[in-house]
Amino acid sequence: MFETPAGRLLGGPVAALEQGLRAWQRQAVDWDLLAEAKPAAAARAQTTIERPAEVRGRGTFFGKSIRTLKLCPTDMEGWWFERTDLPDSLPVRCSIRNVWTTGNVVSNIVLRSGSPHNYIRMAEHMIALRMGLGIDNLLIQLDSGDPPLFDRGSTELVQALRGAGLRQVNRPASYVTVRERVTICNGHGGFLTLAPPADPAKPLLAIDAAVDFKTAIGKQRIRFAVDPEKFAYGATARTNTSALKMLYCKTIGLLFADIRNLGYSFDNLLVAGRLGYWNKPLLPHDGKSLEAVWHRATLDLLAAIALIDDGLFVGEIISYKSGHGLDVEMVQRLYQEALLTPFVPAG
Repeated sequence: MFETPAGRLLGGPVAALEQGLRAWQRQAVDWDLLAEAKPAAAARAQTTIERPAEVRGRGTFFGKSIRTLKLCPTDMEGWWFERTDLPDSLPVRCSIRNVWTTGNVVSNIVLRSGSPHNYIRMAEHMIALRMGLGIDNLLIQLDSGDPPLFDRGSTELVQALRGAGLRQVNRPASYVTVRERVTICNGHGGFLTLAPPADPAKPLLAIDAAVDFKTAIGKQRIRFAVDPEKFAYGATARTNTSALKMLYCKTIGLLFADIRNLGYSFDNLLVAGRLGYWNKPLLPHDGKSLEAVWHRATLDLLAAIALIDDGLFVGEIISYKSGHGLDVEMVQRLYQEALLTPFVPAG
């Protein structure tokens, strides 16, 4: 597994990919959890939650306001967002077709459908749970396009969904994979590779995620197969930023409304300087914090994979110094080139 890090190049400069592959091969794996891998379930019915649940928190982009999410069972297929403050707008499906932007100063996945007012910002920290918890169908009602921010990544959402119970929907669950190994890269050596399951008899969503920051975060790399327990662990990881960007937001950024009102704090954000962290990093393993790479693998990367609306993805993913922009571009290419194919687990 992961022996072949690159496949057919869908986009990006070849020289940059070669540079990235060399760097990836040199980077040590800090924590390998693949021995605990659990294959995808055999034929099963789709699921939704049994009863509604509600979570609240201060806004991500408007931190002085309290925002509410209501998690609702639904018979609609897929994950959907409904803006209760826009009663004339239709629900927005979690789909690559509805991605509006991946942000600029604040990198995030923004979904939108129909009216330009009918948008949902920072969607990734919600939709990642579709892949991480394997819940097929869900309706999320929001009182604005600005979702709440939490101090422990998306842990409050994980706990709310787990506490809501599960019920079956009278439709078979769907799985998809890619027809071939494919890669996309950026101009800085970052790349993303998707491949079919290494063993079709034991289908997994196996991830090799690596980051390399020019801050105290440095090089971090983990390998694991996605299951609810691993996801719940990784979903406690906070968004990270550099001390320089934090300084920008607290100075020049005050001139801009979106930045001036950000709800980020030293409780819900990991801030890294060049030589050390400005607050306490979480998720240590063998004396080294892996918070940044866990956030990248669970709440960022899996969010992009959740935009595949044909079914739950199984296969291998290698992510090296990737981000929202490259992730979303990969999923777009999968649809543009008809690279997705149904996968039927043995059983």
